[in-house]
Amino acid sequence: MDVLHQFLFGIYPYIALSVFFAGSLLRFDREQYTWKSDSSQLLRARELRWGSNLFHIGVLFIFVGHLSGLLAPHSSYGWLMTAGTKQLLAMVSGGIAGVLGIVGLTLLIHRRIADPRIWSNTRGWDITILVILWLQLALGLATIPLSGQHLDGSMMLKFTEWAQRIVTFRGGAADFIIGAPLIFKLHMVLGLTIFFIFPFTRLVHIWSGFGVVAYLVRPYQIVRTRRKWKPTGVQG
Repeated sequence: MDVLHQFLFGIYPYIALSVFFAGSLLRFDREQYTWKSDSSQLLRARELRWGSNLFHIGVLFIFVGHLSGLLAPHSSYGWLMTAGTKQLLAMVSGGIAGVLGIVGLTLLIHRRIADPRIWSNTRGWDITILVILWLQLALGLATIPLSGQHLDGSMMLKFTEWAQRIVTFRGGAADFIIGAPLIFKLHMVLGLTIFFIFPFTRLVHIWSGFGVVAYLVRPYQIVRTRRKWKPTGVQG
């Protein structure tokens, strides 16, 4: 079990992140025509609109919250709040976002399964990734009651130390979460697995969302007409 723990939380993160970045780059380079979300918005548009908006609002908030919460050093917020206060804030805001996300995802899954026209065009990976994301949100919500038993922030600090050691390539990261409850570990492993399978699914379209920022700083495009130009006053 110790070997498995060291692999899952000391080695697997690097495997998952390597596949995430390298796989995304290779797919963009070799299979650009598959770089899309395969929208089916013409069918059951109202359910899609509600489900998609709730899901994206919840998931984007959770992603940004996890990224900043795990990677921000304690010194960057210690002057403003204690670790316990930060954990309580994460539980409340993350819980609300998680509920929004899982409600939206449930609508999206129901829409895809209940409509024969959508289901007939659904690939195996499409429904698989939706179910995986649903389970991940459910696991995240299930960790909240356990987090409520450690309101001093001690458990949260262990997870932040683990994450910061991983991204800074320092050893001993897995040792910090040896005593963490199983549900936290399942949540972490499934999260890493989502990064691992990311390049092989429609999730790659998320990169395009970040690419939109480039439009704010790109140079102007010069558009020229193909019609022949004639000087003013010149007869044809």
